[in-house]
Amino acid sequence: METLAFEKELNTLAYHGRGIMLGKSPDGKKAVIAYFIMGRSENSRNRVFIEDGEGIRTQAFDESKMVDPHLIIYAPVRVLGNKTIVTNGDQTDTIYELMDKQMTFEQSLRTREFEDDAPNYTPRISGIIHLEDGSFNYAMSILKSDNGNPESCIRNTFAYSCPENGIGRFIHTYKAEGNPLPSFEGEPKKVSLPDVDIDAFTKLVWENLNADNKVSLFTRYIDLETGKYESRIVNKNV
Repeated sequence: METLAFEKELNTLAYHGRGIMLGKSPDGKKAVIAYFIMGRSENSRNRVFIEDGEGIRTQAFDESKMVDPHLIIYAPVRVLGNKTIVTNGDQTDTIYELMDKQMTFEQSLRTREFEDDAPNYTPRISGIIHLEDGSFNYAMSILKSDNGNPESCIRNTFAYSCPENGIGRFIHTYKAEGNPLPSFEGEPKKVSLPDVDIDAFTKLVWENLNADNKVSLFTRYIDLETGKYESRIVNKNV
């Protein structure tokens, strides 16, 4: 699979929808997370990320303009012990609750399917990082309709053990513009990660997202030896 520069890949679409990137820093010492949301409607753009315990949640920027919280207000990031869960919807809670009951990431997501936003049927994309003994592995999932058929759900899970230094995997909800919006296809994209600190990384990602459609960005670097992390949040609405 071709390795793409992450910042350049962010420039390929004006509207990715929502995106998750999980990977490993070039020095091999940190797990790297980026999660962003984009919006085209006033309701979708009327959001911010805020801290919530060890994770984050979305919140209306202007409560008076919130039309429908359905599908746009949720906790994208939660931490369960040595696992960090990142998703584009309330399946974060499903994964957290069922894994806490000893189900696997994949088993948890078998209880869910794509979003009920006809005619797009937006995919549910999810990721999980598992730290163990100074190293980590991660997995990514997409739940999508079968070519727009609401009766059929395709569930793909991609697992990555012994991640390569300086490499991440990037998945987003839509593959291109269209009406309805076509779902992401194929494996998560293999992307190269820059050898920079979290502030420079956050700036790089934010500046390469479409200026009109970007809404919020969350990044996190997790130290593989200690489990300690640094996080950043950028909101267009401030």
